[in-house]
Amino acid sequence: MMIDADIAVCSPSSVYRVLKEAGRLDRHTPKASSKGKGFVQPLVPHEHWHVDVSYINIAGTFYYLCSLLDGCSRFTVHWEIRESMTEADVEQIIQRAREKFPGVTPYYPQSNGKIERWHRILKEECIRPGTPLTLDDARRIVGKFVEYYNTIRLHSAIGYVTPQAKLQGREREIFAERDRKLEEARERRKEKRRAAHQAALDGQPVNATT
Repeated sequence: MMIDADIAVCSPSSVYRVLKEAGRLDRHTPKASSKGKGFVQPLVPHEHWHVDVSYINIAGTFYYLCSLLDGCSRFTVHWEIRESMTEADVEQIIQRAREKFPGVTPYYPQSNGKIERWHRILKEECIRPGTPLTLDDARRIVGKFVEYYNTIRLHSAIGYVTPQAKLQGREREIFAERDRKLEEARERRKEKRRAAHQAALDGQPVNATT
């Protein structure tokens, strides 16, 4: 994100080293789930859509959250929070998702690892800290978080680009631009080191050895 926003330019290895030395990488990392690995992973958007229903607690009352996630880009295609969730409700939600992307023919894999992670992230980073008190309040804060997740938050599983960028096929352009900025930063650092070295040489007596 710092590279993309022209705030700072440094390699991932440098960032890792600095964070490691600062003790910012010591928190517990949960074991990666093996779900979602039992089929060929999608290579293009709208090839796999994952759909799942999860409970969310709003002021002591449980509601149903149904989401659709694109397996390639991790883009949240559509979501709804309802007081009840029947098979007909799910079919209606899927139809609304299809209306957003007319013409696509996704396959619905029998694996929910990706969308279960999405629901876990949504609860941990949005629902619980947001503490919605009403259904409308929950829909509002979830809507804001989905927008952030799709368009701003960089996703590690797709090369640290946003799901929207991956969905639009812009990841190669982004990677190339990052590489260009990193290379330019390396050259600037080399030039500064050469200039500093030359200045040190120029400041020494003529008969000094180097």
